[in-house]
Amino acid sequence: MKNVSVDAGEASLQVIDLPGILGKALARLPMVLRLLCENHVRNGGAVEPMLEAMRNPGNMGFEFSFLPNRLLMHDTTCTPALADIAAMRDAVAAAGGDPALLSPTLPVDVSVDHSLAVDQYASAGAFQTNAKNEYIRNAERYAFMKWASESMEGVRVHPPGTGIMHTINLEQLATALEVGKDGFVHPDMLLGTDSHTPMINGIGVMAWGVGGLEAESVMFGQPVSLAVPKTVGVRLIGCLPAGSFATDLALEVTHRLREIGVTGEFVEFFGPGVASLSADARAVVANMAPEYGASTGYFPVDKTTIDYLARTGRSAALCARIEPAFRAMGLWFDPDATPAFDRVVEIDLSTIAPIIAGPRRPQDRCAPRDAQARIENAIGRPLGHIDKDENRTPDGAVAIAAITSCTNTSDPSLLVAAGILARNAREKGLTSAPWVKTSLAPGSPSARALLQRAELDGDLSALGFDIVGFGCTTCIGNSGPLPEAIELALNDGKAVAAVLSGNRNFPGRVHPKLDLGFLASPPLVVAYAVKGDLNGDVATDPLGVGTDGEHIFLADIWPDAEDIAVALTNAQSAGDVPRAFAGASQSVAWNKIDAPSQSQFPWDAASRYLRPPKFASAVQPTRLGHYQAKPLMVLGDDITTDHISPAGAISADSAAGQWLVSHGAKCDDLNVYAAYRGNWEVMLRGLFTNRLVRNLLQDGLAPHETVLEDGRVMPVFKAAEAMVQRGDNAVLLAGERYGMGSSRDWAAKGVALLGVRAVIARSFERIHRTNLIGMGILPVQITDDFDPQSAGLSALDTLEIDASIAGIGVQKKVPVRRYRPNGSVQSILCRAAVETRHEVELLRVGGVLSGILTSCLS
Repeated sequence: MKNVSVDAGEASLQVIDLPGILGKALARLPMVLRLLCENHVRNGGAVEPMLEAMRNPGNMGFEFSFLPNRLLMHDTTCTPALADIAAMRDAVAAAGGDPALLSPTLPVDVSVDHSLAVDQYASAGAFQTNAKNEYIRNAERYAFMKWASESMEGVRVHPPGTGIMHTINLEQLATALEVGKDGFVHPDMLLGTDSHTPMINGIGVMAWGVGGLEAESVMFGQPVSLAVPKTVGVRLIGCLPAGSFATDLALEVTHRLREIGVTGEFVEFFGPGVASLSADARAVVANMAPEYGASTGYFPVDKTTIDYLARTGRSAALCARIEPAFRAMGLWFDPDATPAFDRVVEIDLSTIAPIIAGPRRPQDRCAPRDAQARIENAIGRPLGHIDKDENRTPDGAVAIAAITSCTNTSDPSLLVAAGILARNAREKGLTSAPWVKTSLAPGSPSARALLQRAELDGDLSALGFDIVGFGCTTCIGNSGPLPEAIELALNDGKAVAAVLSGNRNFPGRVHPKLDLGFLASPPLVVAYAVKGDLNGDVATDPLGVGTDGEHIFLADIWPDAEDIAVALTNAQSAGDVPRAFAGASQSVAWNKIDAPSQSQFPWDAASRYLRPPKFASAVQPTRLGHYQAKPLMVLGDDITTDHISPAGAISADSAAGQWLVSHGAKCDDLNVYAAYRGNWEVMLRGLFTNRLVRNLLQDGLAPHETVLEDGRVMPVFKAAEAMVQRGDNAVLLAGERYGMGSSRDWAAKGVALLGVRAVIARSFERIHRTNLIGMGILPVQITDDFDPQSAGLSALDTLEIDASIAGIGVQKKVPVRRYRPNGSVQSILCRAAVETRHEVELLRVGGVLSGILTSCLS
């Protein structure tokens, strides 16, 4: 390993001599590839093959060996991972081994942010009520997490109230530069079990989201094997105009990149326009990386990065070392540089206007004036006339208006802008429409001090935007019950929609009963709450009547750029961030939780939340082979992980709800699916229950149903059991972008419990593809024009798949034949959606958990 000394004032540092190693190739390499090279060399990877690959970008044989500094998780992705480890500890102990050996070998930070629900809102006591309910509902699961943090070295849990994981990472955990005791420094890099982990790319920390299964492998010291990624450069020029925000840019970037297709690629922002964006704004854009399909949305390190770290309370010593170290490593941003990307997109920031996205996908951006047409197109009818009686819920009503998610609430300027708009609206005599469920859930507890010091908290509260907690809430479907007026509107057949400052608006994502949702900046969220509906144009139509009897328009209350700047100057304090985080970390409620102390977790057979996962209790056989199979389900395009394994509220009449009630749960408070990711019984019964799932195997099937060869229609999990009993192999078929959305590994674990041996699709989203491989399920990508959703597949069809152990390899062809009931045979051109030799090995040993157990038991 070739090092070089760096003079950083009072400190003498050692860094990897990346310029010396890469030579002339350095200048043309994007920063994301330079960072992968640094990590590869630092962790002992072979240098010569790497150099050959960097000199010849078309060389497909090389694989980076990537080992992060740390791992980031949240409470609903850590629970299944920790349950797997607990079950594997039992297996190791049963074989006479030491269960404590199964502990992470690198630091793991867990944020408890995904379980907070908006039960109470628009009241000063909402924060306390929602926090109390959260602890009551999740006490058993939190005790399990506390056991893990006390019995597994390196696991640190940040309790409820400390904020959203990505904001915590941005404000607290990330260093940009990791400093060792011996003076050796290197770039801060990490992986996270949430698809929005790339938010930290906004301050120059390279990271991406992985599934829980891949994280478990990394936990135990296995590096990620990564094929050289395709790179996409987004060249930014100009500056954002007054009145436009980082949200608007993020939605535009999402639209533009989804348009060209960047799935699994590494996106990097460059050009002179980068310097005009604050670190907070960059983080907003980087956060949306999974929405535009990329692994990263990287902004290189520059002075803006250092300014942000200082502004959020990082030490002066750290900040002083960053520039000299990054310059020496060839990783300091040059706005005039033009790296050799595989593709380049240019965006002129000066053309960005306030926009929204929806009503069903984040990439479908539009002007606010087009919202009504988008809704009408989605529901297949025009919206009805708005009744002049303001107390009647209109067709096209805003059901939920939520300032939520790390995406936008981590940018103080967006929170202040929302507060100023609320202040201006309040002064004009405007209020939120009575049927709208309003909420404010910032990503950091420091937001409260910011808004108080800016004297905007009272204005937001006056419009119903009281702080309901510090967590993901509405953005991940924990929006709580709908207002009665909205329930009545739904019963009357009216269209209603959510408007939120989050990052996803898939049907049913925000609430199981809401198919429509728009993403918008925080000030626009407040404006829509006041208007109360999505008819017409929020930008030009009256929002309401003021105290003087005059119509008030958005232009009358839109926050002025100078007012935002003044408010930020007066309100921001570097001490707020560490002080608020430290205060929230000393949670009395968390400290009161009694957790087991032994190295093996004492499972409770009566528990509704925690059950030993079957797939982690023993070594699993490989699912590869040459076999015939029956289609269990045939699905269309854009099947998200929400469709496969939901996260929202559980209804009492569902199969999961019935199981819970039969085991002692209360019908009226069943919690959400995400809370039960430590119980395979519940998660199995929740598979494909999203009401918008359409199984094309037969007409008229309910979302959770399928049909067997003998004509019997039954729930998918029962049909899968019947197929196993008959000795039939099962496969799933789908269209484009299968597995979009959240990183939840249960979308793959559940399918594995169904006995599925392969998923055959036209294309896969990156994280879900790796999760399938992690469970030993082969992702098979169709490479010809065969489209499962229009192929007329039925339960009488049989598929022959040649996925023999010896024949599977990176990008290798997988022969698939379809045998129709009329005796004809159709060949389908397919390949294994496998990118590295490590993935091939995982498939051969039956997946990540089998590999870990095999290693421990050998």
